[in-house]
Amino acid sequence: MLKDFRAFQFAKEFHWSCKNLKVSKYLQDQLLGASSSVVLNLAEGSGKRTAAEQRRFYGIALGSLRECEAILELERIDQIALRQTLDQLGAILFKLSRSSEN
Repeated sequence: MLKDFRAFQFAKEFHWSCKNLKVSKYLQDQLLGASSSVVLNLAEGSGKRTAAEQRRFYGIALGSLRECEAILELERIDQIALRQTLDQLGAILFKLSRSSEN
């Protein structure tokens, strides 16, 4: 279940935090799209039947998280709590996207 999926919970918190940021108008939609992509790809990946399919979606989520990170860097947003959530989520996604690889 998603309520027990730690990465999903971190991703939701991250997305909600991004919604409250003051970001340049031209990057706001990009940030919200990328942060919601993290959440949605985690949800979709968790429902896949094979490890390879799951890794694919978790890898996409990681890419979207890195896109968010780049936007935060461009906008010089350095909130400690947001950065901690991003770092924790990044570590989890990195591990998930490489789990059970041969």
